[in-house]
Amino acid sequence: MIRHAIIAASLLVAAPVVANAQDGAGTAAGATTGAVGGAIVGGPVGAVVGGVAGAVIGGISDDHRARFRQYVVQERVPSYTYQREVVVGTELPTSGVRYYEVPAEYGTTQYRYTVVNDRTVLVDPSTHRVVQIIN
Repeated sequence: MIRHAIIAASLLVAAPVVANAQDGAGTAAGATTGAVGGAIVGGPVGAVVGGVAGAVIGGISDDHRARFRQYVVQERVPSYTYQREVVVGTELPTSGVRYYEVPAEYGTTQYRYTVVNDRTVLVDPSTHRVVQIIN
């Protein structure tokens, strides 16, 4: 129990740093969603871990989102039709979906973007999992 308290305290100290590095409400929303999910699975320690994991690291910051959405529209990236709801964590098919590099002017990221069901999403290229939905 003491070990869990130490881990929780360490993560509480790290959480603001991670959130601050991302800037914006999108990160806060991701952190909140992760915290709720973590609390359901793992109680208070799960909430802290989930909150930190929920803040997308390396995604498109709120400062760049609107311009990035406009860029994608101007590029006329075709929308892939996916028969299920697309949420963070959805694993997209390995074939049939085209992934594009994010131009550096929108932030350096390891992720790729695509459009699924008319929504721009960031995807981890190694797992094909959606890591951020660009609203």
